[in-house]
Amino acid sequence: MALTRRTFITSALALGAFTIVPRRVLGGPGFTPPSDELTKGVIGIGGMGHWHLGNTGERLVAVCDVDEEHLQEGMRIGGVKGYHDFRELLERKDIDVVHIATPPHWHALISIAAAKAGKDIWCEKPMTRTIAEGEKVVEAVGAYSRMFRVNTWFRFSGDLFYDSGGTARQYRKLMRSGLLGWPVTVTIGAATGFNWKFYHSGRTDLTPRWIPPQLDYDFWLGPAPYKPYHPHRVHYTFRGYWDYDGGGLGDMGQHYLDPVQYILGKDDESPVAVEADAPAQHPEAVSSFRRILITYADGCRVILEGEREKDDIPFIEGPEGKLYKDLRSTIVNLKEKIAQLPEPESVVTDFMESVRTRKKFALNETNAHRSATLVNLCKISWQLGRPVHFDPATQRCKNDEAANRLIDPPMRAPWHLS
Repeated sequence: MALTRRTFITSALALGAFTIVPRRVLGGPGFTPPSDELTKGVIGIGGMGHWHLGNTGERLVAVCDVDEEHLQEGMRIGGVKGYHDFRELLERKDIDVVHIATPPHWHALISIAAAKAGKDIWCEKPMTRTIAEGEKVVEAVGAYSRMFRVNTWFRFSGDLFYDSGGTARQYRKLMRSGLLGWPVTVTIGAATGFNWKFYHSGRTDLTPRWIPPQLDYDFWLGPAPYKPYHPHRVHYTFRGYWDYDGGGLGDMGQHYLDPVQYILGKDDESPVAVEADAPAQHPEAVSSFRRILITYADGCRVILEGEREKDDIPFIEGPEGKLYKDLRSTIVNLKEKIAQLPEPESVVTDFMESVRTRKKFALNETNAHRSATLVNLCKISWQLGRPVHFDPATQRCKNDEAANRLIDPPMRAPWHLS
């Protein structure tokens, strides 16, 4: 292959010597010639990659996958070129936005490479598989002046926050009002639909299989530790293994925890302690948890209920009142009071607007890193089987080498965080 990792990095660093601005911005703020449309490339065509192929506001020009069958499926769209190596796709100068729909163990490396190549980035959740990876993505996006979003939307959309019966904006208004008092406890469980996708478990009985000819399994593993091929490790069921994700919590956790972070006004904070109550975990395969408790320095708590099926527990509880599903509350006329409260600050909720105007998206690299950190801290406590104590300033656990190895694990050569 003509392109090597060394030549890609060299060319990317050369690009980094100046600020790369999309061509539609050169005409001035908000200037968009009628004939100038945004273009995109999608990396990872299985699973959520199918959604990214569709109408997200840009014209699809390139797709990439290490599975030849997935790649051919993505290339069925007219005018689309296919790539086996994401670095070749990133070399194209005519791509404005890169959609990353790979398994999470690839999110950071591709996001950083895309930022260096001058692309804006639309990344699947979770933002990164580890906390250290998230730090590096934040650095790269800032250093190369890129626009970034994670593909979850409950914090800013008008959609109901799963089946809680209200929107994140309504709950944010309520928290700002202080009607429930402070600190509060938010419980995510059966009452808010958290048991959906809960049992994304790995298998502990895998025996090596022949690698199918259409799959470049070594490239699929990439930075993850080498493990013999088995079909349950890849594609949809990869979520059941610590090396690539973190079960249903890794898959769906940012959908649930990012709105809670917004509701509580903690976009600039991280918790100080996380404690998972779970069966002992296999070193490779994820199983389930019973309960995870997240605690902030001010006493606010977030509880993830796993196997509990009760739906009569409050969604948000404070010293002055309780809020249940469907906005039922111990406070009289709470719905009417929420409607009268001032609206939260306005944010950019269309990523194409962010790309064109260079204004940060509502869920960008910084606040998404905070909510991904919640997911990753829960995974660490769950995997270790004990509480962890986190320093939000250093983004490391206090006096805990085992936890910090999970925060910043080594990558398989030749891959590494730059």
